[in-house]
Amino acid sequence: MTPVELSRTVLHAVRRAVDDGELRVTVPERAVVTEPGPGGCGDYATTIALQLARPAGQPPRRVAEILVPRLADADGIREVVVTGPGFLNITLAEQAQADLVTTVVMEIRARGAAYGHGDALAGQVVELRVPYEVRAEVVADAVVRLVAAQGGRATVEHAEPVNLRPVPAPEDPAPLGPDAAQWALLHPAPHDRPRITADHLVQREGNPLFRVRYAHARVRSVSRNAARLGFTAEPGPIAAGPGPVIPGSRPIAAGSGRAASGSGPVAADSGPITADSGPGTAGRGPVVPGSGPLAAGSSSLTPVNSATPTTTPTTAPRTTPVPALLTPLADHPRILAAAATHRAPDRLARHLVTVADAVLAFLPSVLPCGEEKPSAAHRARLALAEAAGTVLAGGLSLLGIDAPEHL
Repeated sequence: MTPVELSRTVLHAVRRAVDDGELRVTVPERAVVTEPGPGGCGDYATTIALQLARPAGQPPRRVAEILVPRLADADGIREVVVTGPGFLNITLAEQAQADLVTTVVMEIRARGAAYGHGDALAGQVVELRVPYEVRAEVVADAVVRLVAAQGGRATVEHAEPVNLRPVPAPEDPAPLGPDAAQWALLHPAPHDRPRITADHLVQREGNPLFRVRYAHARVRSVSRNAARLGFTAEPGPIAAGPGPVIPGSRPIAAGSGRAASGSGPVAADSGPITADSGPGTAGRGPVVPGSGPLAAGSSSLTPVNSATPTTTPTTAPRTTPVPALLTPLADHPRILAAAATHRAPDRLARHLVTVADAVLAFLPSVLPCGEEKPSAAHRARLALAEAAGTVLAGGLSLLGIDAPEHL
C-alpha cells in the first residue's frame, strides 16, 4: 500500500463515518499521509482528524477515535493508534509492507532519477519575480527545475512586485564552492537566514550535506562490494536474520546504523571508519550519530565513544529497519510535488537528509555477515539500498548539487 493508496483509504474511512452519521463534514479531496513525527509510532501518520475537527464541531481526538475502527478493518492495515491531540498512526500489515517494498523499489529502478517526477503542474507557467540577490537567484533556479519535474514551466525575471524573496545571504557564499554554496542557500527555510560558514565543508555527521552525499557514496560502495561477492540487486521480500556478533563489541540497536556493512557491529577497538570503503573493505559502516567530528578533507570518522558499555554475546538478532527507509522513499513523489507547488526547494533538501539517515541505518543489513551466503533477502536489501541511492542522486541533481560515487 503506497502513501497515495493509504490516503485514499483514509478518505474512504472518513466517507464511511459521514455515511453512518458520526461525522458531519465535507469529505476533503485529499488526506496527507507522512511518516510519524516525534512521539508517533507505526509506518505512517495522518492529521486528518485535526483537519476535520473544526468543521465537525468535535475535538480532534474524538474525530480520530471515530475513524480508528474504520481504518483498522481496511485491507493491508494491521493497527491504528491515536497519539497526541489526534494524530492517527498507522501500521501496515506484514504482507502489505512487503508488497510496498517491491512496488516502490521496482518503480524507482524503472524511472531512475526521474522517480517522483509527475504532472502536478502540467501546462502551468509559473512566473518568478526575484530581487537582485544571490540567494533569490539560487532558489529561483532550483524552483525552475522542480517545476519542470512536475510538468510545468517557470520563468525568472527581475521585476516588481517580487514574489520570491527569501531572507538574503549575509555574505557571498562563493568561497564555499558550488555544491556547499547551493546547499547553504537552499537547505534553510526561506524565512531563515542562511549560515555561510565553513561548517558546510567539514566531513562530519553534524553536516547535513555531508550525510546526504556520504549516504549516496556508501550505497555505491556497498553495490561494488556486493558485485565482488558475486551478487546483484533484485527486488523482492526483505527478511531479517541472525548475524554473528564480534566478542567484546556493541550490540546492534534497531536503526542505530552502528553495525558495519557485512561484518556485524563495530568492535570497541575497531579503529576509524573510512568515508568510502573502497575495495576489500565491505566491513566498514556508516556515520554514527555522536561519533565526533571529521577534520576538513579527512576520510576517517572518529570511533564511537569508547566509554559506551560493551557486551559479549555470541549471537544477536540482526535488525533490518525497513520502514524507516521505505516511508521516505514512498513519500518522495509527494515531497517533490509540494516543493514545486510551494516554490520550496528547502522541503526537498530536508527530505534528502531523512532518506540519507534512514539508508545509513539500513546499510549494515545489506551484505552477508560472517559465514552467511548471499541470499534472495540480501539481493532485495541491496535493491532497496540502491533505490535510496537513486533518490538521493536525483534529489541532489534537482538542487544543482553533485552526488559523488566516492567520498
